[in-house]
Amino acid sequence: MAEERKDIKVRKKEDLSTAMPERTRAKRTFTPRVDICESGSDIVVFADMPGVNEGSANITLERGILTIEGFVEPNKLEGYDLAYAEYDVGDYYRIFTLSDAIDQDRIEASIKDGVLKLILPKAEPAKARKISVKAE
Repeated sequence: MAEERKDIKVRKKEDLSTAMPERTRAKRTFTPRVDICESGSDIVVFADMPGVNEGSANITLERGILTIEGFVEPNKLEGYDLAYAEYDVGDYYRIFTLSDAIDQDRIEASIKDGVLKLILPKAEPAKARKISVKAE
């Protein structure tokens, strides 16, 4: 039987339309694809956000809502006019609802080569632990 996980709630795209704030930038916005992995003490989220660096990433946590934003400026080649492009540039936006099983005060974030890594430490009661058995 599959174990149900309630540590992170991934909102469906239908839910995002009502949760997304009004945009003030006239740019296309993408939902970054994520991989979510779990270790004994952490949940790790990897988000693909090409073109985003530490200066253009914005991660906020408010009332259990983790918001990931990344801003990308298009590269303009001096002396050239764009005739055709197969790659579209835009911003990134994604939200997650965190449960009490995450220690929200110890969340860490880093970015390398356009991949954002979020470390979400589990709160003490959520960690699995081994209970030793003593002979009487």
